[in-house]
Amino acid sequence: RAGVFATEAPAATLRQTALDAIDATRFYPENGKVRLRDMIANRPDWCISRQRNWGVPLPFFLHKDSGELHPDTMALIDRAAAIVEKGGVEAWSALTVQDVLGDDPKADAANYTKSNDILDVWFDSGSSFFHVLNADAGSAPGVTSTDGGPEADLYLEGHDQHRGWFHSSLLIACAMFGRAPYRGLLTHGFTVDGNGRKMSKSLGNFISLQDSTAKLGAEIVRLWCAATDYSGDLSIDAKILARVVDSYRRIRNTLRFLLANTSDFNAQTDAVALGDMLEIDRWALARAAQFQTEVLAHYEVYEFHPVVAKLQVFCSEDLGSFYLDILKDRLYTSAPGSLARRSAQTALWHVTHAMLRWMAPFLSFTAEEAWQVLAPVADGKSSSIFIETYSDVSAWGDAALLAKWARVREIRDTVNKEIEALRSAGQVGSSLQALVQIGVNPADHALLESLGDDLKFVTITSGATLVAREALTATVTPSTALKCERCWHYRDDVGADAVHPTICTRCTSNLFGAGETRTVA
Repeated sequence: RAGVFATEAPAATLRQTALDAIDATRFYPENGKVRLRDMIANRPDWCISRQRNWGVPLPFFLHKDSGELHPDTMALIDRAAAIVEKGGVEAWSALTVQDVLGDDPKADAANYTKSNDILDVWFDSGSSFFHVLNADAGSAPGVTSTDGGPEADLYLEGHDQHRGWFHSSLLIACAMFGRAPYRGLLTHGFTVDGNGRKMSKSLGNFISLQDSTAKLGAEIVRLWCAATDYSGDLSIDAKILARVVDSYRRIRNTLRFLLANTSDFNAQTDAVALGDMLEIDRWALARAAQFQTEVLAHYEVYEFHPVVAKLQVFCSEDLGSFYLDILKDRLYTSAPGSLARRSAQTALWHVTHAMLRWMAPFLSFTAEEAWQVLAPVADGKSSSIFIETYSDVSAWGDAALLAKWARVREIRDTVNKEIEALRSAGQVGSSLQALVQIGVNPADHALLESLGDDLKFVTITSGATLVAREALTATVTPSTALKCERCWHYRDDVGADAVHPTICTRCTSNLFGAGETRTVA
């Protein structure tokens, strides 16, 4: 970054200093750099005042012949500030040269005239960094700083501020200190209706923020904002907000499931070590680690709408229609303290912790509300999601596992299509009424065979077998066995225990015995 002007070398022009500062600034989105650079490069001139009588005054007294400032200018500025603080701008504007300088010959009032110019509005706001960024108002920004700069991390405003606040702040800081007052600039578009028209009460397309918040809640408005690509104009109307509500419900319902199924889980005593967890649970953590890497990369560059979109997909597809769909059987039918159930809960507990951190920037109320259920106390003190940091999930990463289960999901989709065809024909009700025979090539055969008896749980059927085929096939037939009233699987051993004639031996084992054994790897 450009430093303070060196006295021993020729000073660069203000324009060149500003252009160099632009090159050292990060822009979000990137096209803002070209816009601001062109404006600076082609600007014909610049001054700090407007030749008008009304506004924030420049408290200057100028010599009638030379035009030079009065030698007591700094003291006069302090006096002007005191007058304005007491009586407002009007009090200063009403004063004459004689009123301020008086009759003292040293003041030389007869040879000075009072400036009636006012501060250019952009100079006024553009100089705000000098006061806002200084803990010590008597020092230049950054001079006594330990981090080496007076810059703000980010200036954020609408894209019109390339010729306004961003512009004037840059020029003033470059003139004073040879650098920009910011490390980054984020610009956004304007709010328009669903058809891209500027909002206007006369057109009847105006949406009140207060009314939307009162009707839908601030959370929905915040989610709409985060889900919208701010690099262009932000569209909003009743239909758009209705879709946002649906998106919110999808995320919230997923969160409710996660919280409900970890309500009897104590991470201190019930957690299962990563190496001892069932494979699909390790996949869930690997997918969460992969997702967190994507989320943090987006947050680093202030991209919120991809996070919202990906979180919805994560909730609906990775979790809702796949992992949680498969997991329900194990959560609801396995013995409460069994490895199978605790492994699942361990994964859910970790995923919930991660998910609340992902969503907290844009679903703040929901994340905090859920956090108070999940972890209300830390070290004996009240806890909050907003004092948490992201967990280190690097140990969860497993590229080979992700690739394996990506293929499992593809095969499962093929099976589901065939089951749906039978359901549409009225031959089966739920998928658990079906038996499936999967035809696979040698590579897929080895992949699915590694799942063991858990293959039927992955396909959510009452039985799954493998046969050799060159191409992937799925043959689905209705089961003729009895339905267990507890786990809903169709099994030949329903009623094998005379004491419990309506349930299968798997359920009797989970309820009254050692519990079933599930494939770990």
